[in-house]
Amino acid sequence: WHGRLQPLGRIQEWLEDYKETDPEHRHISHLYGLYPANLITADGTPDLAEAAKKSLNVRGDDGPSWAIAYKQLFWARLQDGNRAFKLLREILKPTLRTDINYGAGGGVYPNLLSAGPPFQIDGNFGAAAGILEMLLQSHAGYIELLPAIPDLWKKEGSVKGLKARGNVTVDFSWKDGVVTRYALTSPVKHQVKLKVNGKMKNITVGPRQVLIVE
Repeated sequence: WHGRLQPLGRIQEWLEDYKETDPEHRHISHLYGLYPANLITADGTPDLAEAAKKSLNVRGDDGPSWAIAYKQLFWARLQDGNRAFKLLREILKPTLRTDINYGAGGGVYPNLLSAGPPFQIDGNFGAAAGILEMLLQSHAGYIELLPAIPDLWKKEGSVKGLKARGNVTVDFSWKDGVVTRYALTSPVKHQVKLKVNGKMKNITVGPRQVLIVE
């Protein structure tokens, strides 16, 4: 991944800067550095993060389910929960189309399997991964709770059993967008960095649960 920027400030898609014949095309592999490669982060590489936003805005929010799921993941990594939620809703819109028609958008069938159309499991798996990234991220060297929570989820909620890098299991609750309690466990005792409610903390985790009430 070359990480070059083109003159308009977007991530350059190709090795050379060609004029795009289809700016809203569904393929978005030039944002590999944002996800899943972990080379672009909102805090660590703000210039590249801004360039990724410009690239996504040009691409638009349409596409088959797998592309929409990727965009949901991208916006979660860019910590825009409302945009990620908009794309999640797009993935979950009802559809009955079974023909091969990538321009018809995504959606789910009555059994909740994802539509390309036709059936495309990438949309299901990608949407689930996107939800996790909206609630917890751990790719930047620390665990962050609620990095991209949309406004409609802020009032109150809780999750259990989320896995962070380092084999850390995380449970937490929130109210009005603020984490109110959290618990971390890990089979092996070690230190982790945790970002919660905008503050960075160093916590020792291990087999015994660490429960903290904010």
